[in-house]
Amino acid sequence: MHEQELPKDLTMQAQVPQNITSQELIINAKKQFSEFIERRYRWALSLAFALDEINHNQILLPNVTLGFLIYDSCLALERTIKCTLWILTEKGGCVPNYHCQIPSSLAAIIGETGSTKSMSMATLLGLYRYPQVSYFASSPLLSDKNQFPSFLRTIPSDTVQAQGMAQMVLYFGWTWVGLLSTEDAYGEIGAQIVKEELLRFGACIAFHETIPVVPSTKKTNQIIEVVLRSSANAIVLFSSEPYIQPILDGLSRRNVTGKVWIASEAWSTSPSVSIQQFARLLSGSIGFAIYEGKMPGFKKFLLKIHPFTSTEDIFVHLFWETAFNCQWPTPEDSHTRDSGATRVPCTGAEKLEDYNSPYFGESNLRVSFNVYNAVYAIAYALQNMHSCVPGKGPFINNTCADIWDFKPWQLLHYMKMVRFRHKMGEEMYFDNNGNPPAVYDIINWHLKPDGNINYVKIGRFDSRAPKGQEMHINISAIQWNMQSTEVPHSVCSKSCPAGYRKLLQKGQPICCFNCLPCAEEEISNVTDSTNCWPCPHDQKPNEKRSDCVPKRIEFLSYQEGLGTSLAAVAIFYSIITAAILCVFIKNQDTPIAKANHRELSFLLLGALLMSFFCSLLFIGYPHPITCLLRQPAFGVIFVLCVSCVLGKTIMVVIAFSVTKPNSNLKGWMGPRVPIVTVSACTLPQVLICATWLLLCPPFPEKNMKLKTGTIIWQCNDCSDVALWCMLGYMGFLACISFLVAFFARKLPDSFNEAKWITFSMLVFLSVWLSFIPGYLSTQGKYTVAVEVFAIISSSAGILICIFFPKCYIMLLRPDMNTREQLLEKPTGKSKKIKAI
Repeated sequence: MHEQELPKDLTMQAQVPQNITSQELIINAKKQFSEFIERRYRWALSLAFALDEINHNQILLPNVTLGFLIYDSCLALERTIKCTLWILTEKGGCVPNYHCQIPSSLAAIIGETGSTKSMSMATLLGLYRYPQVSYFASSPLLSDKNQFPSFLRTIPSDTVQAQGMAQMVLYFGWTWVGLLSTEDAYGEIGAQIVKEELLRFGACIAFHETIPVVPSTKKTNQIIEVVLRSSANAIVLFSSEPYIQPILDGLSRRNVTGKVWIASEAWSTSPSVSIQQFARLLSGSIGFAIYEGKMPGFKKFLLKIHPFTSTEDIFVHLFWETAFNCQWPTPEDSHTRDSGATRVPCTGAEKLEDYNSPYFGESNLRVSFNVYNAVYAIAYALQNMHSCVPGKGPFINNTCADIWDFKPWQLLHYMKMVRFRHKMGEEMYFDNNGNPPAVYDIINWHLKPDGNINYVKIGRFDSRAPKGQEMHINISAIQWNMQSTEVPHSVCSKSCPAGYRKLLQKGQPICCFNCLPCAEEEISNVTDSTNCWPCPHDQKPNEKRSDCVPKRIEFLSYQEGLGTSLAAVAIFYSIITAAILCVFIKNQDTPIAKANHRELSFLLLGALLMSFFCSLLFIGYPHPITCLLRQPAFGVIFVLCVSCVLGKTIMVVIAFSVTKPNSNLKGWMGPRVPIVTVSACTLPQVLICATWLLLCPPFPEKNMKLKTGTIIWQCNDCSDVALWCMLGYMGFLACISFLVAFFARKLPDSFNEAKWITFSMLVFLSVWLSFIPGYLSTQGKYTVAVEVFAIISSSAGILICIFFPKCYIMLLRPDMNTREQLLEKPTGKSKKIKAI
């Protein structure tokens, strides 16, 4: 056949609620209907407009004219199935598996609106692989290509919408959410996905009530009571518009306000819901809406509609009556919804330019834009089929399909592969499940001063964006219920602040809980924490137990008053000791310096000087070297001091004993006795300390258990046995020295040093006996301070008691610093002894 002999028409069967024709269109529609819905009439006009554009497009499908037939299902499942069979058989009677006319030029089917009706259609059409494109059926079940192999749609699946609605609920911090859904495929599946998403992210469902498809007063009242009793202020309403009106009407009569309604796309922009009657109840609602598109020239196309010129459009008279509230005088020319009403006669002189309706123009093009894209998707698929190069086709043996005589499955192949940019400049395509890119507008219902509702776009949800960035909302543009600008709260229990943890209420959902403060040593630094946890070992909780702060580090520091005072006293006595040593060196040849072995005095003064300096090792930051040296150095130096004192005491005893007749101690008056005494007494302490350092040397450590919230920097002595052995041996020598000096205190002499040694040892023993309970009862730096005080005070006691009397004579009473004075008896009874 030559090209001029081929038919030039291809027909798309559009399963939409109303039927319409133009000069290029064929009408086959029923006239039985109960009401005229302008919104759905515009959907049909969108289809006609898209076909008109394509037929006048010289690039897309040139020399090919597209037309369509419209079948009205009247929202009835039975009629949906019947209309589908009419389409397939192309005859008034339904004869399955037969074409009762010439080979069909049917290209594809556009429809249905509802998911349940679309499933029934898709079941039949899938058997023949006829492409079916729905513009409003969003049930996730329709994504199953095993059941519905030829079904595609230009509206996203409810799976994405439900997930997006759950994300939006969580975005505003609503964790106590009510849920209403219809008892159909749309409501049940959508609500289930919303519920799963909310529960997965820790939110709770305060209630879930299903709205009956068949109106029930009892069920409606029950739902109203549940909403009234619930403390949930955020309510997700996943339903189609016809079924929710009884619920909204009952709630409106009860003056319910303060609730935030989260609307699904099925009613978020519905004119039958956004009326003044429900404005007070639903103002502030937030909803997902079908992506709003642009159809340039659509308004101009609509203005061409007129009852006198659009003679093939059987709905134009109904539209005219609805738009201008008039009635055509001839019953055969019009069919009114209220035939008993008295209206102004329609003349045809009315002007559409003066008709003000949100659904008669180029605004709010959502479902209409989906219809528009469905038509273009079929057209582009036909264009791709028509452009196939023979020998490079997608079918067997690389063949192409004939656009004038193709099989349904051949067009279905091109439909699945179609990809084009629509009027908004965004790419349109179908994925493997027949779904388009999921893009939604997020709208907010603003209450206008005249009591009407205005839809304000406040954001967008785009599933193609990276995870976590799908949703964008301008919170400042939101007007909440009662025109409030503050985000409402919808929680079962107020959030537990940082420093507290949640304690679930028995028998209640996880969103209902009490707040308990964290334990003393634990924190929680997040809101609504279920647990408290301890801080790291070097940190402690702050006062609110909301964060960990560094623990206070404690040691006896030079920067604090106690450390500074002890260091100043130690240095002061060191200077005094050094001054006394200088005095003794200067007066070393005087009798008072020579008395009782001046070398021992020099050694004792040097040991006392070192003991004062040794106390400084205990003050300041504990370093490994200071920790290693301070206790052994203190022990050896003090034993050296006590040994010198013991040596001096022994020399006093020997000195007075040699004056007795027949004394055998004259040979002990030499310098060897003090040297042997000091060496023999000091050596055991040296051995104790050396063994200590070799076997278990002291080391610095952080003690975090001694004081709560405080790190005590201290020197760990490693071995308490070694420490007390060292102190015990020092005390043992002090006791011996005290006893020897005590027994020698009454020896006759004008300058008997034994009594001063007794006083010094008494002070020494008193200090160290009081040191033991003080050392054991204090903690941290105060333990160190007690030891430093004991070192300084005991050393000062020896210094003062033994050397101050001698310095007094040397500096203030030089007349007494003579041999005669030393040998004179205080009682007047002279008894001369040999000067030492």
